[in-house]
Amino acid sequence: MWTSIKSVASLLASYGLLMVANAMFGTLLGLRSTLEGFSTEITGVIMAGFFIGMLLGALYAVRVVASAGHIRSFAAFASIMSVAVLAHVLIINPFAWFFLRAVTGFCMAGMIMIVESWLNEKSTNATRGRVLSFYMITNYLGAGSGQFLLTVANPGSFQLFSVASIIFSLALVPILLTRATAPKPSVPERMKFTNLIKISPVGVLGTLTAGLTNSAFNSMGPIFAAANGLNIGQISTFMASILLGGMLLQFPVGRLSDHFDRRTILIIAGVATAAASLGIVWAVTQSHGITIFIFGAIYGGFCYTIYPMSSAQVNDLADQDRLVQVSAGLLLAYGIGASIGPILASQVMGVVGPNGLFYYITVCTVFLTLFTLLRILQRPAGKQKAEFLPLGSLGSSSKQLYSTVLDQNQGRDVE
Repeated sequence: MWTSIKSVASLLASYGLLMVANAMFGTLLGLRSTLEGFSTEITGVIMAGFFIGMLLGALYAVRVVASAGHIRSFAAFASIMSVAVLAHVLIINPFAWFFLRAVTGFCMAGMIMIVESWLNEKSTNATRGRVLSFYMITNYLGAGSGQFLLTVANPGSFQLFSVASIIFSLALVPILLTRATAPKPSVPERMKFTNLIKISPVGVLGTLTAGLTNSAFNSMGPIFAAANGLNIGQISTFMASILLGGMLLQFPVGRLSDHFDRRTILIIAGVATAAASLGIVWAVTQSHGITIFIFGAIYGGFCYTIYPMSSAQVNDLADQDRLVQVSAGLLLAYGIGASIGPILASQVMGVVGPNGLFYYITVCTVFLTLFTLLRILQRPAGKQKAEFLPLGSLGSSSKQLYSTVLDQNQGRDVE
């Protein structure tokens, strides 16, 4: 096991630093937008820029990598991100911030694609599963721990922007010093949405729902917490509890879905997410301090399993020779949901108040639950299953590792 860790340590270090800086900066920008007097609706549009940029990056960043190479591309992306972060302080304007968020999203997608393809190159068939596990742990630990950097300085000052810029720049160092051979980028062919829906309507709707809800929380969660009177330390703890809760339940929930009808476990996850969402609202209205974090951990534990379970549901029913195309199509579906999630959630919050964030999430997950229940009644469970594989908390995976491991696992006899 330690040999596997050592072989990818430098790449995971770069990825971990990216997650730390990205998570901290996302929360910081939400809080700073409020301090600058931007409305909730405008803030939602600004935050959606990141996911729009990520969607464009997932589609087109590979062309940059193919042209300039992995090392030069990573250096360029990291440098642009460092500049974009600092530019937020120099140009305080919602239109400029939206553009800058889109730029950072594009660069983040490109850097993650580079890290994942490099990890894939360093892995063997025997170690790839363990590498994926370490990769996901790094994802959640980095995003969760990054929240606590908010307590280092006042969000109303420039220091935290500088800290984020420094960390993005430091993420360059491990990957530039790695001795791993840079792989050749690949551009998987995407499957038509109509064909994807025919394979599994539940899987596609679940992927879309995950994009709608995860991006909404990641973007508007800090604003919800601040509007309900939580201080900076409590906001950091609240955001971290949800991300770390997602890390803890990924594998237990995933293993359950490997042994039972995946749609049944998806219904349980949807109900638990909706219940935890309402529990968070109840806790903040009753000023129950630690209860907020407990419900937050429960919420994160279940909401972040909807995406990988939905993806696995589609792969259960797809042709084995089209898994890469299916994977690329699902990433696009998630990206579309993530691009509009913060906008929709912010509009609801603007009408009913900050608690509207979790009312919005509750409606989304309840709709998914009811639709899944209807599909169970219409179509019985299939016999063949693809193995559950965890996916990142921010929907930021290029799925290089995911596609490869899934293709490898299809060669085994799984129930």
